[in-house]
Parts: sequence; C-alpha cells; structure tokens
Amino acid sequence: MQKAGVQRLAAELGVAIVAPDTSPRGDDIVDDVEHGLGQGAGFYVNATQAPWNRHYQMYDYVVDELPELIETHFPINEKSAISGHSMGGHGALVIAMRNPERYQSVSAFSPISNPMDVPWGQKAFTAYLGQDRESWASYDTCALMRKAKHFVPARVDQGESDGFLDDQLTSKKLSDAAKVSGYPLELNQHVDYDHSYYLISSFIEQHLRFHASHLKQ
Repeated sequence: MQKAGVQRLAAELGVAIVAPDTSPRGDDIVDDVEHGLGQGAGFYVNATQAPWNRHYQMYDYVVDELPELIETHFPINEKSAISGHSMGGHGALVIAMRNPERYQSVSAFSPISNPMDVPWGQKAFTAYLGQDRESWASYDTCALMRKAKHFVPARVDQGESDGFLDDQLTSKKLSDAAKVSGYPLELNQHVDYDHSYYLISSFIEQHLRFHASHLKQ
C-alpha cells in the first residue's frame, strides 16, 4: 500500500488505514520453516491445535482486539471496511461475511477464495484447526458466501496471469458461490496481471473509492 501511494488518496477521502500483520511475531512465537505456515501465514483463524493455539488467534485480533485499540486511541467513527491481498484477501472476506454488522464493505486482491479445497489452505487449516472440516468451513469464503443471509458489498480484483489462480486462488468458485446466495460481488479480472504488487498499485484507488462510498452512506 505504501508503494502505491495510498496515503495521499486516503487523506483526500478522509479514510484512516490500519494494516495489521499476517500473524503473531517474536522470538518466542512458534514458527514453521515453510512460508505458508506460522509467522508467514496465520490465515486469520483462531487456532485450536497445539502448539499454534497459544498465540495464533488472528481472527479475534482483527475482529475485536485491534478495533478496540484503534477506537480507544484515535478519533474515528464507528464505521469500518476491510480489505486484503492473497491470504489477507481470504481473511478480509471471511471476517466481513462472519460479521456483516461490523463492516460497510469488503474488498480483496487475488484472494484465496476456497482454502479448504486447495493445498495452501488445507495445509494451514490442518495445522491450525485439525481435521474438523466444519471448522474449516467457518473460515472458507466460498462456503460462507453460499449460505450468506446478510450481505456486505464486496469487490474482488484478480489478475488473469496469476500463476496461483487455478490451483490456489480459484476465483471462479467465488463467482459461483456468489450466484447461489445472490451475494453482491463485483469480480474484476485483469489481463496480463499476476500475483504481484502491480495489481494492487494499479487498482488500489478504485478499492479505496469503493470503500469510501459505502463508509459515507
């Protein structure tokens, strides 16, 4: 976001931006040698399995703890929106759909749309949540979207040249899930964009204006 110059537009729109980390940090925090688990990827769940459950409560951190800190220390109103990229996009969508009363809008860049059915998500969910697929479904955007009764306006941008699109991100499944429940999803696919910074840099302004329009309602 910093490279994309988001500060200027946020100031223009009167929007405060808060960017939480992907996972707990520190020398005493359990980690994994692979990037897709541990301090590289908390997946925004409340872990139930040892040793992860001691610190990896990222869902509660984003939904409850962090907003309380912000509201205590900064002069903001009660309205909020949520956004993220890749695993963060997964987290943003899940959190918005599980807490529709808390968010005016949600957006994501290249989100992991159906984590319980792709390798990245299956690895993380097994480690953090065990083998209980009902628990997995409570953190799966497609599963939640298919059953949604209360909607948060959603925008997703996806690069068509993303090397992870078919095997890990599966945005087509996200579109199908939205059709089942009639979820208000705007899915934008972009030719020649991959999973990198350039997608965010190109379309972050549209995302901020999307959120600002809903925050001001």
